[in-house]
Amino acid sequence: MIGNVTFNDALTALADLVMPRECIVCGKSLALRERHLCIGCLADLPRTYFSNMPHNQLADRFNSLIQRDIESRGVFEEYSYASSLFFYRSQTGYRLITQRLKYHSDYAAGRYFASMLGREMASSPIYSDVDAVIPVPLHWTRLWSRGHNQAEIIAAVLAESLEADLRTDILYRVRRTRTQTKLSVEGKAHNVEGAFKVRRLKSALEYSHILLVDDVFTTGATLHSCHRALRTVFPPDVRISVATLACVGM
Repeated sequence: MIGNVTFNDALTALADLVMPRECIVCGKSLALRERHLCIGCLADLPRTYFSNMPHNQLADRFNSLIQRDIESRGVFEEYSYASSLFFYRSQTGYRLITQRLKYHSDYAAGRYFASMLGREMASSPIYSDVDAVIPVPLHWTRLWSRGHNQAEIIAAVLAESLEADLRTDILYRVRRTRTQTKLSVEGKAHNVEGAFKVRRLKSALEYSHILLVDDVFTTGATLHSCHRALRTVFPPDVRISVATLACVGM
């Protein structure tokens, strides 16, 4: 260390000379110790702080989706908690955060924002008993073409933060679905209906609180379909909560 400058700072400064880093949101050049967002955009990040709220807008939306399933089974089910790091604003540069991970393979940015969410959730008593984290799976053809599953990258960070098992071997996608982006609410629900199943595993699944992870919560159709699949093997007393980097329409 030279003064207050570390060896890593020096390497970053040299790298910036060759390929300057820019704020994901506004495009401004980043200062030495800024990461992915400039200090102004970081301060203005529209955070939800849902991690400390057992009942919030996101949780209420998700539980309203699964309520019909609960009524059809006629059994009580543990309330699903829900958390997102920030509100997705399509008219602002903050929409680029999830796009950088999903479409541009910016793993460092994905892990950075996932760690922000992970710290929030780890400090909350709501998620203190989470013992398994399950990412929403991609169909194998889409995984092959994209090269990564953005939900799995986020889930890995959250599992580490919560000291829970990362389980990528439980849930799988049985068919390739259309992209959800331009579909209506009804179209999204129909598109992913029955798209997920649970693998037959040799050992019994003994968990008390599962966290289901995706990158963005829009209508909740994908997470709802995954929830239905998980309920075929997990009894109602196992809580299934959800977490995403961003949520839309709150």
